[in-house]
Amino acid sequence: MQTKARMNVYFEPDLLKKVEALALRRNVSKSAVIEAAVASFLSADASERLEAVFARRMDKLGRQLDGLDEDLDILGETLSLFIRFWLTVTPPLPDSAQASARAKGVERFDGFIQSLGRRLATGDRFLKELSRDMPGEPIPDGTTGRSND
Repeated sequence: MQTKARMNVYFEPDLLKKVEALALRRNVSKSAVIEAAVASFLSADASERLEAVFARRMDKLGRQLDGLDEDLDILGETLSLFIRFWLTVTPPLPDSAQASARAKGVERFDGFIQSLGRRLATGDRFLKELSRDMPGEPIPDGTTGRSND
């Protein structure tokens, strides 16, 4: 295993703010930003440097795409389970109740759209609530997220 050596350096406050901002945008450590900058500076070949930049970006895009694939799988399964449950438990309505059921459906859908808009505006996301690390890990309500809880 390769170990890294520690080094203390000093930066102008404005430069340090730029490094911190870049680290936050890229979701990496400040050390990784500095290490990449020094490696780029010391690299003699500009094409290799450009290739390294593209490789890092492609790796990041690949990881993001993998995350999107997983999110899409979760959403697809969630929707299909909901539809199956809804179709299973919803009894047929007589013709006399169709109009009132349709009106109630419109009212509920409007409420759903408003609730969805609030969640999207605040950044609350269903997929963020799911634990991606370990199935069965405790979640804030005290359950484990397994169906037998």
